[in-house]
Amino acid sequence: MYQSSNAYQVYASNQVNTASRGRLLLILYDGALKFLKLAKAAMEQKDIPRANENMIKAENIIVELMQTLNFDAGEIAHSLYSLYDYIYREMVDANIHKDIEKVDHIYSMLQELRDTWESII
Repeated sequence: MYQSSNAYQVYASNQVNTASRGRLLLILYDGALKFLKLAKAAMEQKDIPRANENMIKAENIIVELMQTLNFDAGEIAHSLYSLYDYIYREMVDANIHKDIEKVDHIYSMLQELRDTWESII
C-alpha cells in the first residue's frame, strides 16, 4: 500500500506522462507560477535560501520552455524565445536583488502567457 505522499507522486507522474503537449505546457507554466509565489512569500519573510531555491526552480522551468521551442514553427517560436529570454533575465535579477516588485511583474507576464495558451489549447 502507498503512503499518501507516495501515492500523490505516482498520480502526478502519471498526469505528466499521459498529458498532451498543450497540457504539458500549462503544467510548466503552473509550476513556474507556483515557484514564483513561493519565492515571493520567502522574500517577504526574509528567508533568502528558500527564496533563492524557488526562484531557481522557476528559472529552470523557463529554460525548459526555451529549450523545447520548435523553431520550425516559424516566427512565433523566435518571438517566444526572446520573451522567455527576457523573463529569465528578469528572474535572475529579481533573485539577485530579492526584488518583490519584479517578481510580481514576472508573475503577471507568465500568468498572461499561461491564460493565452490555455485559451488556444
